[in-house]
Amino acid sequence: MSHFAKVINGKVVSVIVAEQDFIDNYADHSDGKWVQTSYNTRHNVHYGSDNNPDGGVALRGNYAFIGCVYDEQNDVFYEQQPYPSWVLNKSSWFWEAPTPMPNDGKMYIWNEDNKFWTEFTGA
Repeated sequence: MSHFAKVINGKVVSVIVAEQDFIDNYADHSDGKWVQTSYNTRHNVHYGSDNNPDGGVALRGNYAFIGCVYDEQNDVFYEQQPYPSWVLNKSSWFWEAPTPMPNDGKMYIWNEDNKFWTEFTGA
């Protein structure tokens, strides 16, 4: 069994587990297309059952989920842009902030108005 994403106008509207035969012969193709996606692909890296990169072939950048983008030109899935200032890394197919989040064990949220990370205090 494989995972397939139903894509309409570049957006994923459904993800199912099915055999290729079902997609080819029984799935509704009238308003979109079905594109295979891999549960083991994240940030353009293939992961094994132990959740570690295993050198396998990454399929279409990221695992598809409802609401994500399917870029037909590049044949990849990725999240919608979270903030206008963030840039899509076309190697990992992951959005990156203009400045990296601090790595000091604290929680942060992105402040788009000021374009920097603000410590999250829980309030």
